[in-house]
Amino acid sequence: MRFAQSFHSRILPAMSGHDRRSGAQGCAQSLAMAHRRSFRDAIEILNGLITKKRGGGGAVVDLDRSPSTHDSSRWENHFQLVADHLKLLGLEEPVSKLSVIHVAGTKGKGSTCAFVERILRASGFRTALFTSPHLLDIRERFRLNGEEVSEETFNKYFWWCWDHLQANEAEQGLPMPRLFRFLTILAFKMFTSEDVDVAILEVGLGGRCDATNVVRNPAICGVASLGYDHMEILGNTLAEIATEKAGIFKAGVPAVTVPQPAEALEALKKRALELNIPLEIAPPLETYNLGDLKLGLQGEHQRTNAALAVRLCRGWAERSDHQEHKAILNEALEQGRLPDSYIKGLVEVRWAGRAEIVREKKLSFYLDGAHSPESMEACAKWFSSAARADNIHKENEEISAFDIKQFYTPTSNSRQILLFNCMPKRDPNLLFPPLLDICKQQDISLELAIFVPPYSSYTSIDNTHDSPVDPDLSWQKVLQQHWESFKEKDSKAEDYRREFLSGLENGYSSCHFGVSSAVMPSLPAAIDWLRFCSARHPNLHLQVLVTGSLYLVGDVLRLLK
Repeated sequence: MRFAQSFHSRILPAMSGHDRRSGAQGCAQSLAMAHRRSFRDAIEILNGLITKKRGGGGAVVDLDRSPSTHDSSRWENHFQLVADHLKLLGLEEPVSKLSVIHVAGTKGKGSTCAFVERILRASGFRTALFTSPHLLDIRERFRLNGEEVSEETFNKYFWWCWDHLQANEAEQGLPMPRLFRFLTILAFKMFTSEDVDVAILEVGLGGRCDATNVVRNPAICGVASLGYDHMEILGNTLAEIATEKAGIFKAGVPAVTVPQPAEALEALKKRALELNIPLEIAPPLETYNLGDLKLGLQGEHQRTNAALAVRLCRGWAERSDHQEHKAILNEALEQGRLPDSYIKGLVEVRWAGRAEIVREKKLSFYLDGAHSPESMEACAKWFSSAARADNIHKENEEISAFDIKQFYTPTSNSRQILLFNCMPKRDPNLLFPPLLDICKQQDISLELAIFVPPYSSYTSIDNTHDSPVDPDLSWQKVLQQHWESFKEKDSKAEDYRREFLSGLENGYSSCHFGVSSAVMPSLPAAIDWLRFCSARHPNLHLQVLVTGSLYLVGDVLRLLK
């Protein structure tokens, strides 16, 4: 067993709360002495900064975000600690000199940041991008010029931050920041040291007390689409949620948003008015005469994110000292178009796990980390459109009688399957209806749903832990019950679905079956079975929608690769 694994398994699990964090911190020197200060060692230390408890369905709840331990003053105190640490680390002034584009929102903020970064990089600027969460590797959160930082770069800045933060704790009594706040401080150290032209920061949660909000003078702020999420922290109404998001607004700094529900927009306008700053709704992409330009990110909702990104880039340029770029931009806008570099960025942007398709012969995975009602609606629209488009050229292919018998729709040689998991705090009564309704409107039928428990460990940064031998499937069975309650009753369809699911009984005896669903003991088992089905029915194109959680999307990508 590797030393890092041994360290984590023998020492950290025996501790909890403050003791566990202190244990991780106290072992830093022994780690360095027994092992060179490696990337693996850094990951093990970060694992010790995750504060969590075991929740329902095998999930892990971050205590710092749990309503049982959260209150406004505590949240504000933790936020203030980030500012205190930056000051003691000598980063307060360098951060104040960063040219920052700051983006909050419920859905689409990460995609918006990806668009912004790609546009400005295509325009010749050296970019830095900080986002969350990561899918496969923690270094995805830190990008310089579009590339995730190397292990060497991560290592250099991690150990600098770790040593100095330990000194702050020992000498000043400041507690070690928890995971996200530590990573935010790490991002600031990286970006201020790497001589970037612009830093794009995605808010982690909310806005007002998010660690990224220590930036006091960004160049411009943006708020992507708002909806109901993290209500236990941000509030129960759209107005309350929007107020928290508007907490990133600063006096003297222009703000941009997208079309919002009336209640949310009013809250944003109220905060902007209090600060006496302009709040603009980003013009739609059609404003720029782009025709049928195909964006690098699929889905109609991405056009909204792209429009916000374009306006943020324009606003950043207007407030910058880059005269040549401003001249090129203004000339293009006067002609009713965008600069070529902006178009290049819109087309070439990539963002893993968001409206992404991975194909294996006749088995295709459509991956999107939607986990709120609004994002599930956008996901359903994208999936319906993408699935139909993928099938256009296959409509005339023949399908065998055996395959027809296995599925109840004999008019197409494609079948749509849902692979799903979400955190127990999510309400399936809010997630499933928009997914099913929109797919039905587009003549897409999710004939089967497969529910799986978490594969990776929420207690580990690198998510390399194996699935438990005897997983807790209670939450997945709850999801299954809700799913079945929403599915329309069709006796003929049910017969075919039962026949299809019966193929699971031989090799997958631990599955829990519904009429149109199955709970499987692990994600690898589900993917193995999908591949088996694809091989067994070579005339069928299986289209698998993977959604409900970015953790699930990341795990599927990891297994497919």
